[in-house]
Amino acid sequence: MQRSDLPFGSEFSPSQVELPELLEIVAANQENWRALEAAILERYFSAHAKGSERAEASYNRAKLANNCKLGMIAYGIIDRSGKFTDLGRHLYQTRKDDDALYRYLARHILRNLSGMLLVQCIQDMTSAGEEVNLTTLREALAERGVHYPPGGKHPSIMRLWLAKAGVFVGARWQIDTIRLTEVLGTNPDDFEILARFTSEQRAFLRALANTGVRTPQPANEIARLAAATYGVRFPEKSLPKLVLSALVEAGYIRAEKTTTGRGAKPFLVEPTEKLTNDLIEPLLDQLKDQTDPKLLDLLKKPLDTILADLKSPNRYVAGLALEALAFKLMRLLDMTYVATRLRASATGGAEVDLIFESARLVFSRWHLQCKNTSRVSLDDVAKEVGLTHFLKSNVVVMVSTGAIGQEARR
Repeated sequence: MQRSDLPFGSEFSPSQVELPELLEIVAANQENWRALEAAILERYFSAHAKGSERAEASYNRAKLANNCKLGMIAYGIIDRSGKFTDLGRHLYQTRKDDDALYRYLARHILRNLSGMLLVQCIQDMTSAGEEVNLTTLREALAERGVHYPPGGKHPSIMRLWLAKAGVFVGARWQIDTIRLTEVLGTNPDDFEILARFTSEQRAFLRALANTGVRTPQPANEIARLAAATYGVRFPEKSLPKLVLSALVEAGYIRAEKTTTGRGAKPFLVEPTEKLTNDLIEPLLDQLKDQTDPKLLDLLKKPLDTILADLKSPNRYVAGLALEALAFKLMRLLDMTYVATRLRASATGGAEVDLIFESARLVFSRWHLQCKNTSRVSLDDVAKEVGLTHFLKSNVVVMVSTGAIGQEARR
């Protein structure tokens, strides 16, 4: 399948479906994708291609229903079994409030589905006096490293959904900047600033945000983390000049030189409130409907505090701390959270299973087994390896507060 930086949305369009009604169809056919496709076909595509041969018409209608389902998957509303994701559940719960429904979906598109790249591209073209249409837009997006399959309607469908929230108004590609700010929840100019940073500067910011630490840290350690995570190279002697100074000037970090003269220690850097609002808080916002609310408080705590909570005699507190630790470890690797397989309440707070995915370089699916026990045995590891087929994971990570046995390591 050809790579696409914008979500596939063919037949999942507000010009073809009513989102509140479609969400109710999904709710009535949870985890039964065949029944879901049949219900979508019956409601929206049963009259399609009436003049065609019966077999051909039947095939085409089924294809349209399947495309609608695939569009919902691409937009993150359902998973491949037809079950609501956390985003989908939130949309379903707000389906009777059009403003809240479409604003929430639009924010998701802007923040998580490259929607802001599309908006910024259109704004740049408009400022340059260029005509915006599907042909010129494809070329302009490609110049910015954003690609989608030839003939794809990806940007058009994204525009239609954003228009439902008032981001696009009037003329086909006209943007309401005031509404954009309201929906986005932050100043759109900040995204443009981020886009203009070098790859090293963006990687440094993301790595700093992923640590979840709000206190000063050595800049060279953040650079090493960014290099290992994103594969970029940092200048050893000119890090402050080529990376840190621009980030300080833009208001995303504070940097302090601890010593002067030859052999000076590295700069200490810490995130500002602006970085917290633009990069850290959106990551936490994505988790607010997916995890125990108490876990969010832990995610905001320093790592040493979480490690201390792991030793709590309260198994519930220790279980939450273990889950928070796993989240922090995966955030350091810039992995995307997918699901929690076993909640702490199901295991007395002792074990947690988490699933993460990454599309950088090659796609991979990781599942984590967290054990707050004195020892990880061969059986513990063997069980997780056996679950890789069921969970469709290709990486298993064991996180434990205890020792890992020799056979388990082997």
